[in-house]
Amino acid sequence: MTTNANRNYARLVLAILAAWLGTAIAASRLLVFHAGSPYAFDPPVPLGIMVTLPILAFVIWYAASSGFRQFVLSLKPQNLTLVQTWRIGGLTFVVLYVYGILPGVFALPAGWGDFAIGVTAPFVAIYLAGNAEHKTSFVAWQLLGMLDLVTAVTLGVLSSPAPVGMLGHGVTTEAMTMLPLSVIPTFAVPLLLILHIISIAQAIHWRAYAGVQSTPAISGAQIG
Repeated sequence: MTTNANRNYARLVLAILAAWLGTAIAASRLLVFHAGSPYAFDPPVPLGIMVTLPILAFVIWYAASSGFRQFVLSLKPQNLTLVQTWRIGGLTFVVLYVYGILPGVFALPAGWGDFAIGVTAPFVAIYLAGNAEHKTSFVAWQLLGMLDLVTAVTLGVLSSPAPVGMLGHGVTTEAMTMLPLSVIPTFAVPLLLILHIISIAQAIHWRAYAGVQSTPAISGAQIG
C-alpha cells in the first residue's frame, strides 16, 4: 500500500473518531444515556449501541476492505499499546468510590484493572510489541486488557439504576451516564477494545509483516 493511501485512511479514521466523540458528547448532554431520561430502556439500549456499534463497524470494515485491513496492520503496535497507558487514570474510579459517587462493586475492579493495564502498557510496548518471540505474552496482555474492559462494562450495567441493575445498593453507576464520565463507556472503552483487537491481529501477522514494519510507507501511517 502506498504512503498516500495510508494517509488517506488516516485522515478518514481521524474524521470518524472526531464525529464519534462529538456524537457521544452531544448525546450525553441530551441525557440520552441517563437512566432517568425518556430514552431509558431495560437493558439500557442507547448505551449498549454506543459501546457495541463502533466495534461491530470496525470488524465489518476490516473484514470487507483489503485496503483498510492493510492500513490497520501497518500501524505500529508500539504506539497502539502505549495509548493504553492513559488507563492509569482508572484510579479516578477508586477515588469516586471513596467519595460515595460510584459503587465499589464496579469502581474497585474497574479502577484497579485499568490501572494495572495502564501501568504495564509502556513495558509491553517497549519489550513485547513487534517481537515475534514474545507474541504469546503480547497477545495474553491484550486479552487481559480486553477482559478488564468487558468486566467493567458488565459490572457498570449491573450496578446501574436501570431495571437491569442487580448489584446496586444505594450508590449506582448513574454518574457514568452523564458528562464527563459518560465519554468513557461511549467512546474510550470501545476505542480501546478496537485497539486491542488491532494489536492481536497484528501479532498474528508478525511473521508475514516482519520485514515491512520499518518501511517509510508503513511507519508514516500513524494515528494520533
